[in-house]
Amino acid sequence: MSAAVMPAGRGARLLRNPGFVVGAAIVGLCAVIAILAPWIVPYDPFAIDLDRRLVPPSFMEGGDPRNFLGTDQLGRDYFSRLIYGARISMVIGVLTVITSGLIGITMGVLGGFYGGKIDDAVVFAITTRLSIPAVLVALAVAALRGSSFILVVLVLGLLLWDRFAVVARSTTMQIRNLDYVSAAWCAGASRWWVLTREVLPNIATHLAVVATLEMALAILLEAALSFLGLGVPAPLPSWGLMISEAKEYMFFSPWVIMIPGAALFVLVMGVNLLGDALRDMMGTDLSR
Repeated sequence: MSAAVMPAGRGARLLRNPGFVVGAAIVGLCAVIAILAPWIVPYDPFAIDLDRRLVPPSFMEGGDPRNFLGTDQLGRDYFSRLIYGARISMVIGVLTVITSGLIGITMGVLGGFYGGKIDDAVVFAITTRLSIPAVLVALAVAALRGSSFILVVLVLGLLLWDRFAVVARSTTMQIRNLDYVSAAWCAGASRWWVLTREVLPNIATHLAVVATLEMALAILLEAALSFLGLGVPAPLPSWGLMISEAKEYMFFSPWVIMIPGAALFVLVMGVNLLGDALRDMMGTDLSR
């Protein structure tokens, strides 16, 4: 009864989209690196060697072949810390999207599907959330409760659900009046069946676009919190924390701030390219 989630022709166009290919390659590579981090890193990312502080990367003058990207201010291998930093960024991004997605999609689908007072409550919740400055709330909570990995995920997840709710609500309100949904009602389908088999599969593509954009935002917000000392606690190798620790040495050893900054830029760019390609190629046609 329901429409296909992604027609074959649209999927083929995605594969011919350079932005999608580049974004998928960057995100896929970062995901593989994050999963295989314990087997990729040449050294323990937490091991301190004060005799080898701020060794330049091997491709720079004064570098050591044993440390491809050099060492930080405590003599820790920078390549190993960068790899583990990818794991932290990816995990926080994925967990934040899952948390915020569960909240926002549930509220949006229920409001768009049932309407009435339920929809009024959902709209009020969305409006209230949009009036709250997410960054300031995250900073305040982190400052009051202290920094921890779990706290960062919970705070970001509870603050980034509004886009999911808005998109889920608007697309559900359009889909509930389409012919294949009416056919399901006429066939005697239950509300649960219509929601899970007719509505959710047909708004999934739009939610996938939101998920990529929210993941990029979550990675940036985590880096910002860690840079301010309110995110992932030391000695975990968060890219934001690595940038924060390196700012005192940026004029004498610029690689310690350029390397994690470049890694953060490339990952966020890859996620945004992936999201932009999905948005452009999937479009907004809900009547198919």
